[in-house]
Amino acid sequence: QLQLVESGGGLVQPGGSLRLSCEASGIRFSIYLMGWYRQAPGKQREVVATITKGGSKNYVDFVMGRFTISRDNGKNTVYLQMNSLKPKDTAVYYCIARFAASDYWGQGTQVTVPS
Repeated sequence: QLQLVESGGGLVQPGGSLRLSCEASGIRFSIYLMGWYRQAPGKQREVVATITKGGSKNYVDFVMGRFTISRDNGKNTVYLQMNSLKPKDTAVYYCIARFAASDYWGQGTQVTVPS
């Protein structure tokens, strides 16, 4: 069974850092586009960052320069390093695996940055 398991979320003060991890099983990890989305209370889920099988990275403007996505194909894991965290970053962060028309989602991990 395909499974994406996120970890690393939690409570962090403004300006602090967290590293999220997403470990995949049940897929040929190396051929998938991987990424992170987030959903804040009362808002739609939105893309944060993606990384292709070849390592090409894309970020939304509001995390550019603060977040870094990476992948380790040997560990079947994608990471999101989050620095200079702000209260607006508070959300549930979801891992996504995508190949062709198929999307797979993790259960999410909560990131809270208080005001």
